[in-house]
Amino acid sequence: MAGSKFRPDRGLTTRMVTTMGLLALVYAAFVVGLVLVGLNVWLVVLLVAGFALFSYFASDKIAMFSMGAREVTPQQAPELHAVVDRLCAMADMAKPRVGVADTDVPNAFATGHNEKSAVICVTTGLMRRLEGPELEAVVAHELSHIAHRDVMVMTVAGFLGIVAGFLTQAGLRFAMFAGASRGNNNGPAPAVVALLVVLVSAVAWALSFLLTRALSRYRELSADRAAAYLTGRPSVLGSALTKITGDMARIPSRDLRQVEPFNAFFFTPALSREGFSFSRLVATHPPVDQRLSQLSEISRQLGQGR
Repeated sequence: MAGSKFRPDRGLTTRMVTTMGLLALVYAAFVVGLVLVGLNVWLVVLLVAGFALFSYFASDKIAMFSMGAREVTPQQAPELHAVVDRLCAMADMAKPRVGVADTDVPNAFATGHNEKSAVICVTTGLMRRLEGPELEAVVAHELSHIAHRDVMVMTVAGFLGIVAGFLTQAGLRFAMFAGASRGNNNGPAPAVVALLVVLVSAVAWALSFLLTRALSRYRELSADRAAAYLTGRPSVLGSALTKITGDMARIPSRDLRQVEPFNAFFFTPALSREGFSFSRLVATHPPVDQRLSQLSEISRQLGQGR
């Protein structure tokens, strides 16, 4: 976070380093496991390396495309650019690209593997609902993710889960096909290998999932703190958080389900009212009450009250 005036967070840095180290071990065990169950080592290396490079360098484009977002110029979104310009000047950081997603789901996210590729995106639903200071507080939260570089870490961390999930689905399909079409000469070997690939991939996916979720929850608290101290108005960020989570309940479940895959990158999760509730173990964000409590404490520290 060199050159940025966002408050540094040693706890976040420690957790990012720890998460990346543990994921590297999972990553290595994943590759070794795939080779041991019978896959060609060069095929595994090519597959993993290919996914890694694509995910790393195309993360911003994938996120923008999947959300139906577009990059906007200062002429197209002057008020939003003015907010980003002002906050970047306050934080003494390079201005990221600015995007808008045309959806009524009120949210915002930041993505990109480095400062040059970084983009901050807000939805039209967010801009319609928030007052100027509230929008500024949310944008400050997202900018802190870029300044802390945890956006890059989450991009890299999420890659293993993508590969493992892909291989799990591919292995299951192949096992079904091999089991149904095997001849007497070949025996069950292809199906067995496919099922072993599924097992190794599923374990790797579960471990990477839990590690990234733990990091995701802490980084949201860190971003709230950084934004609150930069703007000096934690109560405004709390107001925005309360307003967004309250309005989320009135968004159609279909719209929420469409954006749920991006919950780990959102300002606040877009959870459908249907289905089960995520436990704290697998949640992408800390409870709203915990976030509001932290902001209230910062308000007291700054002598503002609530």
